[in-house]
Amino acid sequence: MTSSDTPDSGTPDKGIGIPRRTVVTTAGALGLAAVSLSAGLPAAAAPAARETGAAAPARRANGWQHYVQAPSSRTVRPVRVVGTSGDVRRPDALLEPGGARTLLRRPRPEAAPRWPDGTKAEASSTHAGNNGNDGRPRTYDAANAIDGDPDTFWNDDTQGVFPDVLTVTLPQAARLPGITVISNSDGVPTDLTVDVWRDGAWTTAATISDNDVIQKAVPFPEDITTDRVRITVTGVQDTPHGAFTRVNEVWPAPVEPVPAPSVTVDFGKVVVGYPQIRFTSASDNAPGVRLAFSETRQFLTNRSDFTRSDQAGGAGQGTDQFAVPARGADWTDRKGFQSGDKVFADGLHGFRYLTITLDALSSDAPAAQPWGEVEIDSVALSFTGYLGTPGTYRGWFLCSDDELNRYWYGASYTNEIVTDTFRQEDVDPRGAWSASLEGKLVLHDGAKRDRDPYVGDLAVSARTLYLTHDDTAEAARNVLADLAEHQRADGWIPPASISGYTLPLFDYPLYWVTCSWDYVLYTGDRAYAARYHPHLVKVLDTWYPSVTDDAGLLSKGLNGTGGYGDYAFLGRTGRVTYYNALYVQALRDGARLARLLGRDADATRWQARADEVAQAVNSLLWDADAGAYLDSATGPVRHAQDGNALAVVTGIADADRAASALTHLDTTTKRAYGNAFMDNDTLFDQASQRVYAFTSYPEIQARFLTGRAASALDQIRRTYGWMDRHDPGTTHWEGIGPDGSLYEGAYTSMAHGWSTGVLPALTHHLLGARPTSPGYATWEVAPQPGDVDWAMGQLPTPHGPLRVEWENGDHEFRLTVHVPDGTRGSVVVPGDARRLRVRAGSRTLWDGRRAATRDVTVADGTVTVSNLGPGGHSLVCERQA
Repeated sequence: MTSSDTPDSGTPDKGIGIPRRTVVTTAGALGLAAVSLSAGLPAAAAPAARETGAAAPARRANGWQHYVQAPSSRTVRPVRVVGTSGDVRRPDALLEPGGARTLLRRPRPEAAPRWPDGTKAEASSTHAGNNGNDGRPRTYDAANAIDGDPDTFWNDDTQGVFPDVLTVTLPQAARLPGITVISNSDGVPTDLTVDVWRDGAWTTAATISDNDVIQKAVPFPEDITTDRVRITVTGVQDTPHGAFTRVNEVWPAPVEPVPAPSVTVDFGKVVVGYPQIRFTSASDNAPGVRLAFSETRQFLTNRSDFTRSDQAGGAGQGTDQFAVPARGADWTDRKGFQSGDKVFADGLHGFRYLTITLDALSSDAPAAQPWGEVEIDSVALSFTGYLGTPGTYRGWFLCSDDELNRYWYGASYTNEIVTDTFRQEDVDPRGAWSASLEGKLVLHDGAKRDRDPYVGDLAVSARTLYLTHDDTAEAARNVLADLAEHQRADGWIPPASISGYTLPLFDYPLYWVTCSWDYVLYTGDRAYAARYHPHLVKVLDTWYPSVTDDAGLLSKGLNGTGGYGDYAFLGRTGRVTYYNALYVQALRDGARLARLLGRDADATRWQARADEVAQAVNSLLWDADAGAYLDSATGPVRHAQDGNALAVVTGIADADRAASALTHLDTTTKRAYGNAFMDNDTLFDQASQRVYAFTSYPEIQARFLTGRAASALDQIRRTYGWMDRHDPGTTHWEGIGPDGSLYEGAYTSMAHGWSTGVLPALTHHLLGARPTSPGYATWEVAPQPGDVDWAMGQLPTPHGPLRVEWENGDHEFRLTVHVPDGTRGSVVVPGDARRLRVRAGSRTLWDGRRAATRDVTVADGTVTVSNLGPGGHSLVCERQA
């Protein structure tokens, strides 16, 4: 499916990208014959993209089940071996249990060469001692590089500044064939020169460039007799631990490493859970294995792309360790030490690729040794996320565009692997554990990294959950209720349990309000609304007024909030459009909750305040020169995706401003991999190249809501198409950086619930179905087909499934809705009312000029058929010339 590269013209296309016909049909209240829809479509092949014509329904396949991504059981096995190194026999045997077995072998290494007694080392600078990553006191003196202990190292004290010099002085001249530099896995020296002292001067003996190995043998052209060796480092790998020079050991001879035998397997997509390895036997010296995990091949090294133990100062050094008994073992990677304080494993991981290496940390000796033999029967994963098989889906989606189907089910799978039990051993280590959440089902924000439920993420991920597996709505409720129970005395609600519920974010209490309304809207849980109404009053009437200025706008910096962050920890202060547009949304959603409970005074007060804030945003934050809302009234002029998109979604922007703002975003932020969240780099370098699917979701909504289905679909195809086509595929990334890169390198989460907005966007706007009152007591179907030929889907409601199917042909639009008992709703017909003839069976409901029943109305040039009760309803909309 191709997409246009031209910016949106600003002219609403009423949801139809090219001339087509439209049709509508209804039963129930209009007295039409009911049309029954089966819950699972007839079995057939997967749908082809852009199917049209009378034969299309027959080809629509048992199609949606074909796109489901979750494994069929909780035991997940890798799909292929993608690489080996060293002495490995039968690596493919890892993929299936039983039968042949994989063998890793490594000879016992010879003792390392040692410097003569009395040898000294000095350096150009030395980092001050500290407690290191593992919390143990460390020094980083030059002497560490010649002490024979590879666990100690010299660390310079000039981060990113070179050269760094290490000089080794022998007690007397010795004959050296070369040296070996053992560096640190936190970043090896890439460029260095080795000089020796000869004839009263330094002479260059070797030059190394582009090094990327930890053990680097540096042979001299000939044996050299000297009493001094100088190593000058001019470049190092830049890692999350900083661009320092780190040298663990220098040996007085060039020693080529014996390659550690390793096998890398690919699970086909990101998975989450506890790795399992069935070891059948091993040599009797306790050979160690080290496991490294990564979501992408780009960051697949001998260190994991992320481990909780490193972040918390643990002993893992970027990998998980296991010492294999001679008799073998069925080992599940669980957090903890295997032997006293040695041989540490991190436990649960989120990853696609797994490298198993016969190796051991020197600090783990003698409990684990880096040599020997290990025989392995198979590798698997005990999957811990929600197992979303075809039988568990209570909501589904299918359309004529294969790409959109993949994105929808990729979003669902992304969300499934972050729907998990809150467990102390595998949540975010930065003070996130909470006894009040332990053992409960929650929506984490990421599969591998910030395993903590953030309420801002729920603004997207909870909607994705409600539309697919609403039987797990407790995952959202558990988070919302827990955060409310930790509300601060001044009304502020914490964003997450992280840092003991103290992480200071400015915007996330507003998401607690909007997500609470979403929860009640989709589930109808009135008891939740009643239980937490006092918390709602406190956050809207106490805390946010305390950070409101004399114009009625939120102003970050008031009441000590200058250091507060937001969803991206952006350095924005003062009046920010995004904060205030989100405030308007929260006030209106709070008013809806209050009305549900009969709290009319609260509802009236909050609605009035929302209107006042909206007016102030238009008066004080609209930039007429740019035709868009300012990001902030403070500092350099810039215009942000988040504020402009929410201003449209909340109705702050009228039609003219909405058209102008969306055109500005397309003109200034459009990238091959989505729309950037800023239109220039005045906030930080390359901000205009960064794409967040989280803030792209409201922009996609805004385009659909203003009749710009073509540009909404174009943005979806660029954003989600990029993620779908690039490693790891399937799942949706936390953020995209310049040129489509991982915006925070290996730290980037490649399966993040807040990025799944394509799913609610396609269900609510392309398919067109959404609830309009709590528990789907009322609903609306307003398709925005764009260039899609047909779509069908099901939304789970507390009353049973709401099912929709439509076909968008050249001359008519056909729509069928199956309505569950206890609900009633309306259909908004796509197209210009003046050019439509709407029929229900043989009865004409609208002839282009007048309606045949009071349940058919026209507003803003659009036909709406209302009061549709339980049963099947079919409409045909003919587009007239």
